[in-house]
Amino acid sequence: MSDRSAPPDSSTATLASAGSRGRRPSPKSGKWRRGWFIAFLAVLVILPILLHRQIPNSVGNLGSLVDTFLPWVGAAIPVLAVLALIRKSATAGIAVVVALAVWLGSFGNALIPGKGGGDHNVTVLTHNVDAANTDPAGTARSIIAAGADIVALEEITSRDLPVYKRELGGTYKHVAQRDTVALWSRYPIADTGSVDIGFAWTRALRARVSTPEGDIAVYVAHLASVRVGTSGFTSNQRNDTIRQLGQAISKEELAGVVVMGDFNGTVGDRSLAPITAGLRSAQGAAGYGFGFTWPAEFPMARIDHILVRGVVPTKAWVLPATGSDHRPIIAQLRI
Repeated sequence: MSDRSAPPDSSTATLASAGSRGRRPSPKSGKWRRGWFIAFLAVLVILPILLHRQIPNSVGNLGSLVDTFLPWVGAAIPVLAVLALIRKSATAGIAVVVALAVWLGSFGNALIPGKGGGDHNVTVLTHNVDAANTDPAGTARSIIAAGADIVALEEITSRDLPVYKRELGGTYKHVAQRDTVALWSRYPIADTGSVDIGFAWTRALRARVSTPEGDIAVYVAHLASVRVGTSGFTSNQRNDTIRQLGQAISKEELAGVVVMGDFNGTVGDRSLAPITAGLRSAQGAAGYGFGFTWPAEFPMARIDHILVRGVVPTKAWVLPATGSDHRPIIAQLRI
């Protein structure tokens, strides 16, 4: 008996075979297979945040350099988020979300509004006025307009000192000055003394200010500068000044302490620990945002500080730029 069944159509068989061999993954699975490089970059954002304390200072003070500019690693997160959306990659998206969570865990407190608050009875201001400032009189007028009760200035030149005394003298009747640092106050100043931080000239002072609510110790300091060069992040001299200032503050007998000035480092810089230990940052406790102060045109780091002990910060903020390369900062305190 002969087989009368027709042979399969050759064209149909060929298409079926080709379709089997060239089957593409579903769009759903592709979302997970794409974007691995973006995910890798997100991990690179996370690592310095989690491990920056493990970066040694022994090589060019690299650890302190990373500490200083660490918040800026978060600038990569929005870029990576956009790339993850373009690639429609679930893998990259999850990695970016994790990176954002880690960043917020470290720096989110700075973005929380409504910190501090309550009544205040003293307002303090500090400003590195810049030796190269071409408009010291204008800078002094900006300071007066801020309405502070106590003003600390750093990097005052002998040329500009008479200008500041003339402009500020009408508002602040009490003044203490040592070489390039000075303190102006609406309240009486006593027991003024230089604080030796290792310079041939005075760059730190301590005074007792008698406010209506009680006496407080006020320190004004301009620590040594740091340098970034071929040898790395050079800060040995600054670190020496930190240790000496920290020792002086640790011996302070008055309960209320306010330390103001240009520290040439952020509170997150491990090298500032001898000063920051036992003190609160007014910006961290009662300010909104990172409060970057330098350079004035486009601030990238907060190296000017108001630190306190035994008083309560209720508000802190950064003032607009003056003729200086630093921006002034101000804080309201409750004694």
